Amino acid sequence: MLKLQEQLAKSHREQLDHIRDFLKNRKRVCVAYSGGVDSSLVAAIAEEQLGSSAIAITGVSPSLAPHLLEEARFQANWIGIEHRECHTNELDDPNYSENPQDRCFACKRELHSHLMIIAKNFSSALVVDGVNADDLNDYRPGIEAAKLAGVHSPLAELGVNKDSIRAISKALGFPWWDKPAQPCLASRFAYGDPISSKRLKQVAKAEKWLIDRGFQKVRVRLQGFSGRIEVPSHQIDDLIMSSNRKELVEFFLSIGFSSISVDLEGLVSGKLNRDKDVI
Repeated sequence: MLKLQEQLAKSHREQLDHIRDFLKNRKRVCVAYSGGVDSSLVAAIAEEQLGSSAIAITGVSPSLAPHLLEEARFQANWIGIEHRECHTNELDDPNYSENPQDRCFACKRELHSHLMIIAKNFSSALVVDGVNADDLNDYRPGIEAAKLAGVHSPLAELGVNKDSIRAISKALGFPWWDKPAQPCLASRFAYGDPISSKRLKQVAKAEKWLIDRGFQKVRVRLQGFSGRIEVPSHQIDDLIMSSNRKELVEFFLSIGFSSISVDLEGLVSGKLNRDKDVI
């Protein structure tokens, strides 16, 4: 049993108990696991309640940054859950690679086609994911693909939002409780801008360069062959005035960007969803 490392508010304690009850009543579960804070909590509680009857599966493709895959592996090992990886081929589907507004539907459909096979071979396990209550208020066509595949979202179904997930994870002593949200790299492309393995890798390299220099919350959005950097508004001055600015420009040019800019609004999650209202 996972032990609380610090005091947890009554409402959060009740939510933790509900998550435990949801999972302990399943024979076997297969967790769609990205390594984010949300799916990591589901994976940890699944392992706590079901032991070897729970597994975590990570879909691997160029849309997942390599450093995030390494973090997912580390966290699964820390939790103690069996971790498997499956390679997905969403880039072969024009409904993904041509980047329409419902691109995420094609991505999740591809992921869950693999997970359903794995779950069937794992004694017909129930597939669960880390979708939370806040996600239901955003534009997330991938959620519909998961529902159609028969996936359950315990956090969303129990009304557990992101703040609660972080509070519970912190109280349980998870070292990644404050890990920044890291959506799929394809979210850096404006709708209609084609997605390729080469361009995804370019974004991953650019963001990793900035992360390694202290900008933990960062997005590099693509505008044609240009890169637009988003960091939290309080870090914009640090980025612009940094003594490493010349090095930054040289690195971005070396990996294929034609120019680099900084978004003066700062980092806003899901910013490119604004485009769907004007296309």
